[in-house]
Parts: sequence; structure tokens; C-alpha cells
Amino acid sequence: MNTIQKIVKNASLLLISRILSYVLGFIYIMYTARYLGTEGFGTLSFALSFTGIFGILADLGLNTLLVRDVARDKLLASKYLGDILLMKIFLSIFTVVTVALSINLLGYKIQTVQVVYIIVLYVIFNSFSQMFYALFQAYEKMEYQSITEILNNILMFVGVLLVIYYNLNILSFSLIYFVTSAIILGYNAFICSKNFVLPEIHPKWIYLKFKLKEALPFGITSIFSTLYVSIDTVMLSIMQGNSAVGLYTAASKIMALLTFIPAVINFAIFPAMSRLHISSPKTLKIMVWKYFKLMILVGVPIAVGISLLSKDIIFLIYGKNYEGSIIALQILIWTTVFIFANSSFLQLFQATGKQLTVTKIIGVGTIINIILNLLLIPRITYIGAAFATLISEFIFTILLIISTYNGGYGVGVKKLANYILKVIIASLVMGLLIFYLHPIILNIFILIPISAIFYFIVLHIIGGIKKDEILQLKRNLLN
Repeated sequence: MNTIQKIVKNASLLLISRILSYVLGFIYIMYTARYLGTEGFGTLSFALSFTGIFGILADLGLNTLLVRDVARDKLLASKYLGDILLMKIFLSIFTVVTVALSINLLGYKIQTVQVVYIIVLYVIFNSFSQMFYALFQAYEKMEYQSITEILNNILMFVGVLLVIYYNLNILSFSLIYFVTSAIILGYNAFICSKNFVLPEIHPKWIYLKFKLKEALPFGITSIFSTLYVSIDTVMLSIMQGNSAVGLYTAASKIMALLTFIPAVINFAIFPAMSRLHISSPKTLKIMVWKYFKLMILVGVPIAVGISLLSKDIIFLIYGKNYEGSIIALQILIWTTVFIFANSSFLQLFQATGKQLTVTKIIGVGTIINIILNLLLIPRITYIGAAFATLISEFIFTILLIISTYNGGYGVGVKKLANYILKVIIASLVMGLLIFYLHPIILNIFILIPISAIFYFIVLHIIGGIKKDEILQLKRNLLN
């Protein structure tokens, strides 16, 4: 099996599991939002974002280091697992204490504080599970992570249904996260011990200190990344309350649902990129830009379609009580275009050991995001947070592309611009079709497939996707 076929296999497995997981996940999020209302849903969302920011302290880039080094040398697996396990235990204790002190200093109501206490335990357990996922990824055995993700969402789904059936409160929703994460962690540990390696714990503090220092650039990147993604929710909660958070989160969850597409490819492609950096830099360059073109091809029409159908989507998922989320979705959905577009560059810099470049760019993006939130949230509440996210992601993507060219991985600008223009044209033509057909075809489950097929036909006609590329993709999928 060649590199491309292996990537397609792993991506396909994760794609199937992510689709199933996200379907279940989105259903229980929908029920949670409807049951708790904007205030309760906002409180739970705040707790997840708040603890998620501090949760990075329980990892500090160790998982990424495990993937990179074990993918290159499997003999390191047992020792790496033991060393990282030991470091995570100490980091987790520090994280829990930090979260407890911070949430009490902010002066939230007792119920919110209790929710945060429970959710932080979920974050810690999830951090240990991510360590096992990193090992599975390094071995390019994505089927184990796929099964675990499906199991996790089944447990969450059943738990949410039980809480709603027995008419329980928000603390019970928090406990679902905690209990599910504990079960998943136990399952991952069992799979690792049975099918991979057992951790070797021989603490050498100088060595552990060196490894933590080596992982720190990944960790700083993760800190900035998490701040970049979650700080708007925390700031919105502090400045406008959790009801505004509920409306904003409802829209952002739809955006997050769509990011599974690059996330799946990222998991599958990272080990291959790490190898190609050593064996064939030229092939790596080709891979990066093919990935970029694929993400543009998918991301732009999705943004156009959802912008036009946002009202239908919000009412279908959350109900009319979340009408305020419509405009937030229309803004945030365009963020996915840039998230899709910059995925290939993020993987490139991590695979080539240039994570410091990413760290600097994310740092700039995070600062811009915080400043924009400070300026916009007091004026236009959660709509301001949506605009802050969109502008920050645009700047972040531009900086990544510039750095990619400066690093010697650039391609012809005119040819690339011509491709992007064709995708935009095909997407806008598709948008016109949606605009005129929607009053006739009210069912979006019929309208969306028709529009997607029409988009690819138009794109093929104007030369955005060629016949040989379609045939090559078909061969890779079938072999």
C-alpha cells in the first residue's frame, strides 16, 4: 500500500467514525441546547471552554511529540508512553488546582462553579485518552480511535437522553461528560496494553525535563490555539452573561461540526508528512498544495450554502428560541473556509519541525482575537465575537501562507489564484440556484444534494476540476 493509499485508508476510517460520531454528537447537543435553554446551554458551554483552556496545561504538547517521534521509530513507543504518562499525572494535578482557584476568583454563581469542577475532571481524563490516540496515530492504526470515538458519542447520547427523561438539572449533564470520559480512558488503556505496548516507567528527571522542553513549542502552540478557539466564549460569558454564550455557541457548534473534514485528514496525513520531510521534500510540497486545493474546493461552497440556509438550519436544530443564532451562523460559517484552507500549512510546519513558526502566528492571531473581542463584544455582544473570530482566522491564514512561501514551499501564485477564482464562481452560481429553488424546494435535505451536484458540474465545466483528477481520486479510493 503506497503513501497516498494509506492516507486514504486512514482518512476513510476516521471519516466514517467521525460522521457517525458527529451525527450522534450533534443530536445530543441539539437535545441539550433545547432542554437547558440559552442560559443553561451557555453555562455548560462556558465550563467546557474555560476548563479546555486550562486543560492544555495537562499536555503541553506531549501528545504531538509522541506522534512525531514514535512515527519515526516504533521502538520508542513503550518508553515514550511511560514518560508521558508520568509527566501528565503531575501536570494534571497542577491543572485541577489552577482551575479551582481561577473560577472562584471570577465570582460566578455556585452552580456554575460546580459545573466547572466536574467538567475539569472530564478534561483531565480526556487528556490521558488523547495520549493513547497519539500512539494509535503514530502506528497509523486509526481504527482503534475510530471505535473509541463512536463509543464515546454513544455513551454521551444515551446519557443525555436519560438526564432529559428523568428531568434532571445541569449538574447531571456535567456528570455525563465525566463518567463517559472515565469509561473511555479505561477502554483506551485496555486496547493499548492488549494490542500495542505497556508503558515503561523509569523516571530520569533530567531526561523528562528535556522531553518536556522539547514538547513545549507544541504545547505553546496548543495553548494559543485553545485560547484562539475558546477565549471568545469565556470573554462573552464574563462581559455579557451565559445567555449570550448559548446563542453564540449554538452557531459555533455547527461550524465545529464541519471542521471534522480537515481534522480527519490531519490525523491521517501527519505521520506521512513527517516521513516525507526526511525522504522526499518535493513530494511533501506537492501533497501540501493538493490538500489546500481540496479544502478550498469543499469549504467555499459549504459556506455559501449554509449562509443562504442558516435560518432553516438553526430552527431545525435548536428551535425558534435560538433565532438570535442565525446571524452569528451566517458570519461564523465563513470562518470554516479559512480553517479548511490553513489545515495543510499547519500540518506542514508541525511535520517539518517548524512548530515555532506556527506558535508565533497563532500568538499574533490570539492577540488580535482578544483585542477584537474586547472592542466588539461590549458593542454588539455575540455578533461581535463572531466577527472577531472571522477576522482573526482570515489574518491567521494569510500569515501562514506567507510563511509557507518564505519557507520554500510556495507554488505559482497566478495558477493558484485562477483555481480559487473558479471555485468561487462555481460556488456563487450554486448559491443562485439555492436562492431560486429554495421557495420551491422547502426541504433542505433535498435541496442540498441537488446544489452540491450542480456545483461540481459547474466546476468541471469551467475547468476547476479536471477529468484526470477525478479518475486519480477514484483509483485511490478503490485501491
